[in-house]
Amino acid sequence: MDNAQKTETNNHRLLKKNGSSSKRNESRGKVLVYSSAAIVIIATLAITIFLGYKGIRTFFVFDVNVWNFLTTTGWDGTENSGAFSFIFGSFAVTFLAALVAAPLGIGSAIFMTEIAKKWGQKVLQPVIEILVGIPSVVYGLIGVTVIVPLLRDNVGGLGFSLLAGMIVVGVMILPTITSISADAIKAIPQDIKDASYGLGATRWQTIYKVIIPAALPSLMTAIVLGMARAFGEALAVQMVIGNVKGLPESIIDQAATLTSIITLDMPHTTYGSVHNSLLWSLGLFLLIMSYVFIIIIRVVSSRRKV
Repeated sequence: MDNAQKTETNNHRLLKKNGSSSKRNESRGKVLVYSSAAIVIIATLAITIFLGYKGIRTFFVFDVNVWNFLTTTGWDGTENSGAFSFIFGSFAVTFLAALVAAPLGIGSAIFMTEIAKKWGQKVLQPVIEILVGIPSVVYGLIGVTVIVPLLRDNVGGLGFSLLAGMIVVGVMILPTITSISADAIKAIPQDIKDASYGLGATRWQTIYKVIIPAALPSLMTAIVLGMARAFGEALAVQMVIGNVKGLPESIIDQAATLTSIITLDMPHTTYGSVHNSLLWSLGLFLLIMSYVFIIIIRVVSSRRKV
């Protein structure tokens, strides 16, 4: 009886000790998780506040007209500078790249998940992963050495153009669109597909009448994410677009983007000068557009049916 009581007492102490240890571990875990979340929130707010202050300061300290700054051309680093040509260049490259990458990415995702699953997962999936890991400077070098001469010899112009930037950026965002689209299609319940086949639909009818409509919100999210990356790309675009501070008249003309002009001009400005402040304002516009893309993604994601 004494041994049984001792054993019970020891077990009770052990359980109590384990319970205390679990509570301590749980408390440490909570502190770590909440601290991490707080750091992310603080960092985001700090970047927004700092860039907002630096960008808005231009329009109050140097009396730069916001409307003229956003809607006129002619960049000379003074109070009369207009950024419309750079804004147009960024949007042009982004939308043109999306026009190239979206059909290819969604088509590749359908091929991997619905048509040739084994071959797609063994061959195409590793290729997509490789494309994701390639640095942007490599895309830029390939663009300069391959795409630019090819366009110059076969399309016209100098080769450095919106078209070159569109192709390079389109290839860069292709893995993002493909990966997210493939995950969206895989998430569709098999019962929906089986029901379509049970009604006599062919595989292609099932794909474009059932799978694509069901996954459409997620597919749109993939496209918007790709566009968000394209809008903020700097190095690869800078290497192939020509960086001309003027409004292009055609797709084969040279142009510039917000990111390219910031990276090119910032090292050659004096801190606190008009030119320097104007570049901070361009950075603020980039940040605002990033938030716009995020809001679009949230709205589209909230409409998912599957």
